[in-house]
Amino acid sequence: MIEHHVRVHPSADRLAREDQLAWKLAAVATNTEELDADSVAMAVNRVIDNASVAVASLLRRPVAVARAQATAHGAAAPGSSVFGSRVKVSPEWAAWANGTAVRELDFHDTYLAADYSHPGDNIPPLLAVAQHTGRTGADLLRGIVAAYEIHVALVKGICLHAHRVDHVAHLSAATACGLGALLRLPTETVYQAVQQAVHTTTATRQSRKGEISSWKAYAPAFAGKAAIEAVDRAMRGETSPSPIYEGEDGLVAWMLDGPEADYTVLLPEPGEPRRAILDTYTKEHSAEYQAQAIIDLARRLREKTGPLERVRSVVLHTSHHTHHVIGSGANDPQKYDPTASRETLDHSVPYIFAVALQDGTWHHERSYSPERARRPETVELWRKITTVEDPEWTRRYHDPDPDRRAFGGRAVITLDDGSVIEDELAVADAHPAGARPFDRDAYAGKFRTLAEAIVTPADQDRFLDRAADLARLTAPGLDGLFPAVDTEAIAAYDASLPKGLF
Repeated sequence: MIEHHVRVHPSADRLAREDQLAWKLAAVATNTEELDADSVAMAVNRVIDNASVAVASLLRRPVAVARAQATAHGAAAPGSSVFGSRVKVSPEWAAWANGTAVRELDFHDTYLAADYSHPGDNIPPLLAVAQHTGRTGADLLRGIVAAYEIHVALVKGICLHAHRVDHVAHLSAATACGLGALLRLPTETVYQAVQQAVHTTTATRQSRKGEISSWKAYAPAFAGKAAIEAVDRAMRGETSPSPIYEGEDGLVAWMLDGPEADYTVLLPEPGEPRRAILDTYTKEHSAEYQAQAIIDLARRLREKTGPLERVRSVVLHTSHHTHHVIGSGANDPQKYDPTASRETLDHSVPYIFAVALQDGTWHHERSYSPERARRPETVELWRKITTVEDPEWTRRYHDPDPDRRAFGGRAVITLDDGSVIEDELAVADAHPAGARPFDRDAYAGKFRTLAEAIVTPADQDRFLDRAADLARLTAPGLDGLFPAVDTEAIAAYDASLPKGLF
């Protein structure tokens, strides 16, 4: 790996393009050729994973709204597919609709380091452009592997969260790079697109704070749409704000660590295998990733606690990030509000631990239903649960060794007689270092579970066969990555919603 130092430079320095982070990212993308076999296999897994959560969300309002907006923007052939519709649309609008469907349930892959991310959010815009431009499955895989490589490098090297900047700023750069690899664009073109994409998608983190709204699902889709539009403009010869990272009025100087900042971004050397996708991990449960191990821990503790009305208090000792983002350290009253939105509840680890402890399971819909959240015994237990930051868990969260990195915590349950029950879990069962690491069969099983009653068994088989053969698909074969569903029922639901401008 090559260390690239990102520092602020006055405009008078005229920092050479080749020394700018945006150029370095573009160069990695445009030099992605021979692909690592394990990386390709994992990319196929993530295509399956995305389709799983997309089909499960088709009748959720934010997804339906995004789909209605997209299908109002039909495209001349070939166009791009939309989950839940037979209409083909312009690729940026397909990225919008499909990105929202993939993100809505907070149930696909994750990578956590200096910042956090859902690298699977890169796939919808890449797939949309691959369809519209007649590219092959091999082209799509090259784009996916490159996008993951860039996304992981940025998340490792540059923390956005510390400055309350939403993580989609890294996503848009990665997607622009993935599109460059997919289309085999010149480095200069991708460089311009990266800067345009970052400039237009740098937003505050309020979308994941307080009363969390449906924009949490839309934000990554917006970044993917913006990246496609940036690439289109760059291909037409348009330039961008430059240097977007190092400039004296750029991202680092005014929105991140400031003029004295010095970030280190590790990027692969020419010819070095692109394997960053293997460092990422998916979710077995529909909740914020830091809650994955906590759900598994609660299920394990359920057998030890006895009647839960005897619980006096529960303290979860965990990392800084978990405590301050989804724990009581966020100081968000909404995290203890039984009338809160689903988006807020899946960012409340006290709620998640309470329900998992009571039910011994987790469901992407039932665990968040208003009836479930308002159950009196749940509310009573929920409000007894707090989090604290433990420096050791924070250190483990940031451990550079992926085999030692931990995203879980330790639960201390005090009963009404003063006795204490304790247990801890470092990583989720489905994590690569967990008790049951996800493999191809697990991804297929997740798809079948979420597609039940939505996709027929025969069409489930057809989709899984097509995905497994992705590296050999011709351009028309990419249509098979959209499982067949009852589009008439979906259209009827869409028609029941209020109309907008389009």
